[in-house]
Amino acid sequence: MIKAVLFDVDNVLYSSSHQVEMARRAAVEAMVKEGLEMPVEEAFKRLEELVAKYGSNFNKHFDLLVGSQKRGNRIIAAGIVAYHNTKRTYLKPYNDTLPTITKLKNLGYKIGVITDGLAIKQWEKLIRLGLQDLFDTVVISEEAGAEKPDQKLFQKACSDIGVEPKDCMYIGDRLDTDIIGANRANMVSVRLLRGKYKDQKPSGLQDRPNYEIKRLGEVLEILKEL
Repeated sequence: MIKAVLFDVDNVLYSSSHQVEMARRAAVEAMVKEGLEMPVEEAFKRLEELVAKYGSNFNKHFDLLVGSQKRGNRIIAAGIVAYHNTKRTYLKPYNDTLPTITKLKNLGYKIGVITDGLAIKQWEKLIRLGLQDLFDTVVISEEAGAEKPDQKLFQKACSDIGVEPKDCMYIGDRLDTDIIGANRANMVSVRLLRGKYKDQKPSGLQDRPNYEIKRLGEVLEILKEL
């Protein structure tokens, strides 16, 4: 019997893929306007390559993009301002996020988050989304000392709310982290087909979800079957 429903954050509670793309595009457009010596599309492609190489939490992407170009600090600052302004604009929950969580809570389910990332960044997202007070537990990889698919994160969430893993459902968008982790932890795994990972294909039983949904609200119908 399912007693708790746990969520990933990015591309599950809100569209992080769209948010990040729009923020990066706004940044390079602002940088080109201030004098960055390359076309917008070339700058965007180069920025994507830098993020892929150094990771999203690296804080010198714009510096590397600009290099030793004149007026470099002004160009970088323009990019930072445009990036953060746009990022905040697109940091909004999916239309079905709050209604689904509210219904689950009203039905008596424990609600939680298991997410990878820096704690400050992930908490900032939850606070700006207006969801921070809805969860019975929030487990973030930086604080837990492990990253998905490590079972440690999933086990900690269960321990926090006093529920066995077999009585938990986990909803994520990535097969290689969310679904593998939930399966290894013996949770009911649900894949939300949104964001840039929606076209991933399972490679075997270990990353095959128990269920797939296109809208978060569909989880309420699944719970009726369990």
